[in-house]
Amino acid sequence: MREGRWVDLGRMRYAPCFELQRKLLEGVVGGSEAPTLLFVEHEPVLSLGAGFHEENLLLSREEYARRGIEVLPTDRGGDVTFHGPNQLVAYPIFPLAWVDQDLHRWMRTLEESVIVALRDFGLKGERFPPLTGVWVGGRKVCAIGIKVRRWVSMHGLALNCNNDLSPFDLIVPCGIQGYSVTSVSRESGRELTTQQARESLLLAFEGLLNVSLEEEGREALLIRLLGETQASETLHEPPRLQHLP
Repeated sequence: MREGRWVDLGRMRYAPCFELQRKLLEGVVGGSEAPTLLFVEHEPVLSLGAGFHEENLLLSREEYARRGIEVLPTDRGGDVTFHGPNQLVAYPIFPLAWVDQDLHRWMRTLEESVIVALRDFGLKGERFPPLTGVWVGGRKVCAIGIKVRRWVSMHGLALNCNNDLSPFDLIVPCGIQGYSVTSVSRESGRELTTQQARESLLLAFEGLLNVSLEEEGREALLIRLLGETQASETLHEPPRLQHLP
């Protein structure tokens, strides 16, 4: 069985987590770091993928800032999406050798991990080709976007658990017109914490990839990859409130 690790980063702004992913990817490529699955809840942010189109932002950047939402470019695939508290984001920094260096298979594996996890909550997750992601009843519950460098993947998926969905009304999510966004809590009729979703998603990844993932504390990972000063700033940064009307 393959071996790796998983780390719960808790709440973290997008920018330091993006830097952490890049350094972790370099470590996995170079063999100094084990393949690692990161779990995180981001402070309110709109991440702009490599396929971003400006018209999919429905407000000015100044207005997003007024509402407490960052707008940041990134290098994952796809268009614009929202991340915020109570949404579980999973970043598997994994070698694609685990799926025979088949990018299409890797994308389907990410979708399948969510579909398997959703069964624990009585929901039937579905694919909606040619679009990427996972839907429940025709509504999108999970967005997926990745980047691959030297056959190691970064970025990943964002599963709506019991998060506020109203920020999605301020954008065209993933650049897809005509489809609504939903959450596991809304579809199942019961509150689902990110911790509950994390447990199910972790088991799904382990089963689908035949990998054993051991937990590592976030402080040790941050200090090793970001250095003590930046790690301390990241760990002790107070949560930012989302100022929505």
